[in-house]
Amino acid sequence: MGDEFRDFTLAAVQAAPVYMDRDASIDKACTLIDEAGAKGADLAVFGETWVPGYVSFARFTGHPMAYTALQRLVTNGVEVPGPATDVLCAAARRAGIDVAIGVAERDSTTQGSIYCTLLFIGRDGTLLGKHRKLKPTYYERAVWGEGDGSSLVVYDRPYGKLGGLNCWEHQMVLPGYALIAQGVQVHAAVWPGGTFSRQEILCRAFAMQAGAYVVMSGGLLRPGDIPADLREIVLPSNGHSGIIGPDGSILAGPLDDEEGILTATGNLAVLMTQRMISDHAGHYTRPDVFDFRINRKPKRVARFDDSDAGRRETIVQTIRDAASNGDIGDLHELRGLLEDIEVQAE
Repeated sequence: MGDEFRDFTLAAVQAAPVYMDRDASIDKACTLIDEAGAKGADLAVFGETWVPGYVSFARFTGHPMAYTALQRLVTNGVEVPGPATDVLCAAARRAGIDVAIGVAERDSTTQGSIYCTLLFIGRDGTLLGKHRKLKPTYYERAVWGEGDGSSLVVYDRPYGKLGGLNCWEHQMVLPGYALIAQGVQVHAAVWPGGTFSRQEILCRAFAMQAGAYVVMSGGLLRPGDIPADLREIVLPSNGHSGIIGPDGSILAGPLDDEEGILTATGNLAVLMTQRMISDHAGHYTRPDVFDFRINRKPKRVARFDDSDAGRRETIVQTIRDAASNGDIGDLHELRGLLEDIEVQAE
């Protein structure tokens, strides 16, 4: 008879945040999480930097209100973990639903850097992880810091392997393949929102390349959602959210210009059948031709080592022990041992 796979429900949440108001946006997100849970969704996905809103004002750096907007952004940033994530985790647990939501993450050490971050929260209220956007796009470079490869991971969930990317990371190609290579099955694609951003064409292409379900969640910001004093420098966005099947077909949406929660049903058997046609981490790749390496080490600005001499002695002793045990037979094995030691030190 073969293996049987249960259906699961995906939700794309399209709604306007309370722009540049972290706490009010978190409260609204919790209400929307409850609503998605009531619809029977296994996963709800919000747009890019949904809390406290997308930074389109960054293209107007010379405007008199730009400094005010920047100050509102940093003072409404989300520290991870922190009180805001605690509230979101509690909401996910209460609703019994996984959540992927974009936040403007404030660096908890320096308090002066902001990252475009996608949070992954489990239905048990656990903060599964976060992914910082690797490369801010265009004028975003005036605001966002850069992420690193440590967060290019997928999460095993009851319905499948979950991953996600921010906006034009889909245009970069390689971040997406890093997730494809790990077997991503359900993908949270979060955007500032709009038909202008190529989001639909890039998401449909990714769905076909990955053979995965893609929840395309775009930000919504209508003129009335923008604070009056920022309307000259904050651009509206129309959302254009949708849910895409592993063959690239639109299962729900796109939804433009209004709030709503789109849902669609997925099943891993459908996904697996599509991958039988082209499995880009399996039979439809050529590892003998292409060598793809991802640096998974978190970047850091300084190394504080108070026992450097002791560490050198430990390394030397480890190499001696390995040589005496016959674990090192050539230069390749020595290099591998040194890499293992470095990873342990990290």
